[in-house]
Amino acid sequence: MKAALWYGPKDVRIEEVSEPVVKENEVKVKVKWCGICGTDLHEYLAGPIFIPVDAKHPSTGAKAPVILGHEFSGEVVELGKNVTEFKIGDPVVIEPLVTCGECKACREGNYHLCDGLAFHGLMDLGGGLAEYTTFRKEFVKKLPEGVSYEKGALVEPLSVALHAIEVGELKVNQTAVVVGAGPIGLALIENLKALGAKNVIAVELSTKRKEFALKAGADVVLDPREVNVAEEVKKLTNGLGADISFEVTGVQAGFDTSVDVIRKKGTVVVVSIWEKGVNFNLNNLVMGEKKIVGSVVYGEGIFDTTIKYLADGRIKADQLITKKIHLDDLVKEGFAALTGSDRDSQVKIIVTPDKSLID
Repeated sequence: MKAALWYGPKDVRIEEVSEPVVKENEVKVKVKWCGICGTDLHEYLAGPIFIPVDAKHPSTGAKAPVILGHEFSGEVVELGKNVTEFKIGDPVVIEPLVTCGECKACREGNYHLCDGLAFHGLMDLGGGLAEYTTFRKEFVKKLPEGVSYEKGALVEPLSVALHAIEVGELKVNQTAVVVGAGPIGLALIENLKALGAKNVIAVELSTKRKEFALKAGADVVLDPREVNVAEEVKKLTNGLGADISFEVTGVQAGFDTSVDVIRKKGTVVVVSIWEKGVNFNLNNLVMGEKKIVGSVVYGEGIFDTTIKYLADGRIKADQLITKKIHLDDLVKEGFAALTGSDRDSQVKIIVTPDKSLID
């Protein structure tokens, strides 16, 4: 089968590899659509960040080159002998976490913080940027009627956003600032409005992404080149500042803004993956008793909730997909578009190994 393999920075190759063999507790999936994630871009531009290169991953045995792709949907084509929860032809998405099930975090229901955590499509033996993949039945989720395979490929990034809101303990009628209107930022905006945020303020430089942010439900979009963002947020909140902010840029200026815009005792949720560290004066935290908390992927039940929100229309995510491409064109039409001059006009590019699905 065809698959996209990461060999190193700016070295992703479409190659023929062996089709995976389903194990007794696994489901084999024919991939329909797979999104290109910001994490994939970080690995493409500056990796390895998560991909094991010098030694095999202790949980999976994987080592570069690895198959990329962890935001994907597909059709069940084969079942392991112990799998009764699914049938051939079921539309599904994969929650792409490889966990031990035995460490303290796993036992407490925080399997996304597993001591041996690995991600399918980064540190595993398979991934979604391929024609087929296999995965443990516990992490395979059925797509209900009315949720397309295309939107199924959005469940993973939407779940990242939903979990970040849960980590930040958003309360109804609070004001939230989202710093960065990329795919996760837009997913945050839509989830925040669905969960009862009173005002959602987006901070973004790109003209096109400002438009995307408003379509996603942002009440206001601020450009830091045009206004002092912290002062504008205070004006919009009776001089107090926002209750919560979400940092989704992965750059120093975005982090600084996220701290500056929140009120005393407010919360910053850092969702970005970082290529390098930040400089920070801790007095900015201490003097206002502000909180900074990290959020990684999604906890137990988040995927199920996201699928429910897509099914009942609470989350529409209509503007997230901006381009559909074939697997053969991943580097030229995918990574190049998301890292080159066209990047500001793209949100989520989804990839299929099946040319018949391209419109």
